[in-house]
Amino acid sequence: MAALTQEDNLDPEKQTLLNQHKEKHFTAGEVVRDIIIGVSDGLTVPFALAAGLSGANATSSIVLTAGIAEVAAGAISMGLGGYLAAKSEADHYAIELMREKEEITRVPDTEAVEVAEILARYGIEPHEYGSVVSALRKKPQAWLDFMMKFELGLEKPDPRRALHSALTIAIAYVLGGFVPLSPYMFIPRAEDAVVASVILTLAALLVFGFAKGYFTGNKPFKSALQTVLIGAIASAAAYGMAKAVHP
Repeated sequence: MAALTQEDNLDPEKQTLLNQHKEKHFTAGEVVRDIIIGVSDGLTVPFALAAGLSGANATSSIVLTAGIAEVAAGAISMGLGGYLAAKSEADHYAIELMREKEEITRVPDTEAVEVAEILARYGIEPHEYGSVVSALRKKPQAWLDFMMKFELGLEKPDPRRALHSALTIAIAYVLGGFVPLSPYMFIPRAEDAVVASVILTLAALLVFGFAKGYFTGNKPFKSALQTVLIGAIASAAAYGMAKAVHP
């Protein structure tokens, strides 16, 4: 049974009003979340690694080699983590969907009472929600979709979400990781390269933090400062520990 679409329930006049009204809500939250995860770690971890190796008096070529290896391993690890997380979410939804479908078939009266209870939470009176309950009982797929969303709070995941999440996080990690490493490609002395890396990476963290705050609805300037502070602390700690161990 196909899920009901908006057009199945609205008359032409109301549908026209909806078509004329353009929503401006931001709906790419999952993609932005994956980009934030990838870029944030991609900027910070190789940055700290490069600073630490520079503090241990390693050459630029060694720092670059170790950094590229870390970026490759980090991208694979982060991408795999994103894939498994999205896959687990999809598996959980499928299990709950089968369970809810079975309950609607086995104990429809109980499930109908649960619909009434859900609607009552929104202040809808019994004489008002009675017709809604009856209408849902006549349309099992709509009933199932309603229960999944309003009883369990689960949204149907995109079947391609796991792969897209893995690729987005991995690519974002690589792009972020090459920012702190790029000075070591052109500056032979690591002592000079680390200064350029710090300036470049902190500037990138500032821009990234601002963008993250803007797209997530937080205060952009506060987000930018927090992001820069975290990156600076991580790199300073790595550099300081390397100097202490290998003066």
